[in-house]
Amino acid sequence: MACVAVLGLLLSACATQPMSRDYSAYKASKPRSILVLPPVSHAPDVNASLSVLSVTTLPLAEAGYYVMPVAPVYETFKQNGITVADEAQAVSPEKLREIFGADAALYITVEKYGAVYQIINSVVVVSANAKLVDLRTGTVLWQGQAQASSGENQNNAGGGLVGMLVTAAINQVVNQVTDQGHQMGNVASQRLLSAGHPGGLLYGPYNPKYGTD
Repeated sequence: MACVAVLGLLLSACATQPMSRDYSAYKASKPRSILVLPPVSHAPDVNASLSVLSVTTLPLAEAGYYVMPVAPVYETFKQNGITVADEAQAVSPEKLREIFGADAALYITVEKYGAVYQIINSVVVVSANAKLVDLRTGTVLWQGQAQASSGENQNNAGGGLVGMLVTAAINQVVNQVTDQGHQMGNVASQRLLSAGHPGGLLYGPYNPKYGTD
């Protein structure tokens, strides 16, 4: 029994221990400008990629980086015959550096975007992961993942089954008449790309807190 108890404590400790992240390459790189590439989407919603792309600039700018303007970047890819996100992300770091002059590029993959139907409810979920790559060396500087759900603040306690069914019906109507996916995409983007939290991006040179993390 004693061995079982000790094993349980060890497993518990492993489960709760935060993952350490190596920022040495990130700090040595000191990127000032970031090129956000069109996100690759594994979600069925055709709006997922552009929706998430549209909400990436603000958190990166607030973190202290110069973000290459999305519209000119998109137009440049288009003029070069690249209209699919997978193709844009397949361009070599050296070529991206040559074309856009950015220090680093952000590669985003949207895993989930849209309604997830449960037994008596539906929620809108947006999940994405990203990596920051130094365009001068091809080194991966940082990787992260975040998710947001419209069900995070829902409370079905009270009202019993009837109350839960009514709530589910209301949620389905709301999800249909409002762009919940874009709203959750904005929340997920803020969680993924904001600086100053464990495992997050480092502050950039245009933020007063630069060099403090």
